[in-house]
Amino acid sequence: MKFTRQRSQEVGVDLTPLIDVVFLLLIFFMVSTTFTRESHLQVELPEASGEPASATEIKQIDVVINAEGQYILNNKALVNNRRETLERGVSELAEGNHSLPFIITADARTPHEYVVRAMDVAGRLGFSKLSITTEREAESQ
Repeated sequence: MKFTRQRSQEVGVDLTPLIDVVFLLLIFFMVSTTFTRESHLQVELPEASGEPASATEIKQIDVVINAEGQYILNNKALVNNRRETLERGVSELAEGNHSLPFIITADARTPHEYVVRAMDVAGRLGFSKLSITTEREAESQ
């Protein structure tokens, strides 16, 4: 008896499903990834053209913040720039009088975080007369 041999099929891998899976993964990662656009802006603090405030009240809370974020309360430097230290120093200076003017003077290169921290401390302690000093605008000729 003569048996007919079956032809062997050529063995191969169908790439179509593999390519579909790769494209689906690519689309998934593109959609789920968040792209951040970083922009480095040069920001200069505003200048005011108004008249300087008169010093009618002698006692005030004067917070000076240098470029490194170090706080100086009424010409006395604090040991660190933590919120608790600033809050304790302002409380000692105010002696419970929250109607005193609270003046913040910050260097132009001071990180925004330190200015906001000083404003937050003033708000938490109940100061309502908050002001930020600026540099007088240069007169244009």
